[in-house]
Amino acid sequence: MLLEGSRALGVPLTQGQADALSWLAGELARWSARINLTAILDPIEMADKHILDSLAVLQVLDPGPLTLLDAGTGAGFPGLPLAVAREDLSVTLVEAVAKKVGFLKHAIAHLGLASRVRAMHLSLRGNPAKEGLGLFDAAVSRALADPGRWATLASPYVKPGGTLVVMAGSEAEAATLPGWSQLRLERFRLPLTGAGRTVLAHRKAS
Repeated sequence: MLLEGSRALGVPLTQGQADALSWLAGELARWSARINLTAILDPIEMADKHILDSLAVLQVLDPGPLTLLDAGTGAGFPGLPLAVAREDLSVTLVEAVAKKVGFLKHAIAHLGLASRVRAMHLSLRGNPAKEGLGLFDAAVSRALADPGRWATLASPYVKPGGTLVVMAGSEAEAATLPGWSQLRLERFRLPLTGAGRTVLAHRKAS
């Protein structure tokens, strides 16, 4: 499912990457039987609405080595699938719920991503230096689909010229964000369930 679905999105996985993400989905289901990490447990929906939905962000990320902030990552989406799919990404997963951070650290270790992926237990307060974060080439959040709110929160964490990624539903429209210029808007349907999605990217003013 993941191999075919990723091809349909135009971001094809290798067999090894698909195997790693299949393990991630299975492990998420196993942990969710004990602690509440996700309400999506059906294997097809998990593959589509967690993993393939995450991979769609690849369509709007710049090429080359990048640092990426995933704010409010939950159980690691979209950050973990993005890190598996692109070996030139260094990803910081930020999550305020401790039990979810425990799962993230377990997944990072098993997937062999510790050299370029870290999970941090904190809430973003707009002070990257004090929070031990620094600045990033790009920032993404699935938890905050409102572009204005997300742009305001993310701005202190993104380098000048960096990218803000908004993951939203099928009806999302381009928005004017002060301090940002629109870069791309991609509409698509998830290949396994047909659910509509929109990914928007904005460039921070230099």
